[in-house]
Amino acid sequence: KRAMKSCGEGVYLRPSSSDFKGLENLSVGDGTSIPRGSVIYCTASPCTIGKKVVFGPKPTIITGDHRIDVIGKHLIDVTEQEKLPENDLPVSIEDGCWIGANVTILKGVTIGRGSIVAAGSVVTKSCQPYSIVGGVPAKVISMRFTPEEIAKHEELLRKNR
Repeated sequence: KRAMKSCGEGVYLRPSSSDFKGLENLSVGDGTSIPRGSVIYCTASPCTIGKKVVFGPKPTIITGDHRIDVIGKHLIDVTEQEKLPENDLPVSIEDGCWIGANVTILKGVTIGRGSIVAAGSVVTKSCQPYSIVGGVPAKVISMRFTPEEIAKHEELLRKNR
């Protein structure tokens, strides 16, 4: 936890049974649990996980990608210095999300607060708060609440802090 960019109160990690790279770019909020079998690769871009986020088993989060357009080099031979800014983009999982089992979240994605990502999904695009997304690639399936319910829910959360 000390190697991380920031780590909140009551964070539960399973580092001995998970694979973390780039911990200096990883921030995790209060009350979040990172399960066994997690793979979190923070490249040159950060991964920010909010408060009270719930993960199912074996999530994968990757903030970077390989540069694939260098002529005359194998992918593995392209250096970090040759990567483009768009090859590494931040990932943000906002407060109160539920990320199902075996979910993969790729670079440049923001999972809006209170959202649910269905098990086995591959998330390549951001989703709005309180959405339920699933599939490969993940798409919005439905919303958790109506706009009126969202307003009431957020008001109650503010009161109960």
